[in-house]
Amino acid sequence: MIRKQVAILGATGSIGRQALEVIDRYPDRFGVFGLVSGSRPLDRPARFRVRAQEPGSEQAVLEMVTHPECDVVLVAGGGARALAPTLAALDAGKEVALATKEVLVMAGELVMARVGPGQLRPVDSEHSAIWQCLWGEDPARVRRLLLTASGGPFWGRPELDLRSVTREQALDHPRWSMGPKITIDSATLMNKGLELIEAHHLFRIPLDRVEVLVHPQSVVHSLVELVDGSLKAQLGNPDMRLPIGLALAHPDRLPGLVPSTALETLGPLEFHSLDGARFPAVALAREAARLGPPLPAVLNAANEEAVALFLAGRIRFGEIVELVAAAVAGYRGGGDSLDRILAADAWAREEVAAKAGNLRL
Repeated sequence: MIRKQVAILGATGSIGRQALEVIDRYPDRFGVFGLVSGSRPLDRPARFRVRAQEPGSEQAVLEMVTHPECDVVLVAGGGARALAPTLAALDAGKEVALATKEVLVMAGELVMARVGPGQLRPVDSEHSAIWQCLWGEDPARVRRLLLTASGGPFWGRPELDLRSVTREQALDHPRWSMGPKITIDSATLMNKGLELIEAHHLFRIPLDRVEVLVHPQSVVHSLVELVDGSLKAQLGNPDMRLPIGLALAHPDRLPGLVPSTALETLGPLEFHSLDGARFPAVALAREAARLGPPLPAVLNAANEEAVALFLAGRIRFGEIVELVAAAVAGYRGGGDSLDRILAADAWAREEVAAKAGNLRL
């Protein structure tokens, strides 16, 4: 058995830490080749150790992900900064395990044009679920993809005025403990808009055949409906080590990776239609993707900036999606080259900052 050497972008984040747990548990299958961290320090040995804020770090990351001895690159952090290393790893023929949805949101066409058979594996639980359900299926047999959403902290609180909810309320996710940015995205449901775009590219399914379904229990991680009306679902106790291990070990499965799911203890499973009027972020993301590049990059960058402003107490919760929508509507450029995408990203950040400066809490 070949022992895969793994490089991790975002090694000190939640996905990165859990990936290191998987690697440590199966030392005969994996080794740590390189690690990239953000603000938190790295405390373990690796061939490459890169702090993202250090001068020259971008070149060091590119050298790491393209090194001949690196087999797998786990993209688990960096947001928009993860795009260049992902493209470089794909061009170098590396296996890429992708947990950073911004990569495909920003540049789906650009990324997928570089992907060889089996080279790109999803780590997001929803996309991993769809990936597994599609194994052995002819794409022509797929009617639609159904991404499940927990609904975040506000789906079950219709009495709340979402324009004025507090930072603390928005960060109080009923099911997950995540970083602040993804938690706010879950509260606006922008995370599902980004995942919709990602699924569209990753599985090469038209946008109008990718839908979002609210599933508060978060047991069914996503579904695929086939043309004969059959539904295939991947379900189990929420544990990100499963999609991480699957992406790293594919086409193998790691024995005993997570505990078995006791189906008799799950209780009722609910599914609800998305309230698009109350949570317009999904429709906004779908429209940006329909209009084409680089508008998804505008959407992503504007959302990152607006969420940061909300977390800093400079805008209201309801103004997050409003600012993103204004940026998408206001952008006049086009094109899907890397330069055009990065220019759109920079424009959107400046636009949101300028517009937010005119708002009053």
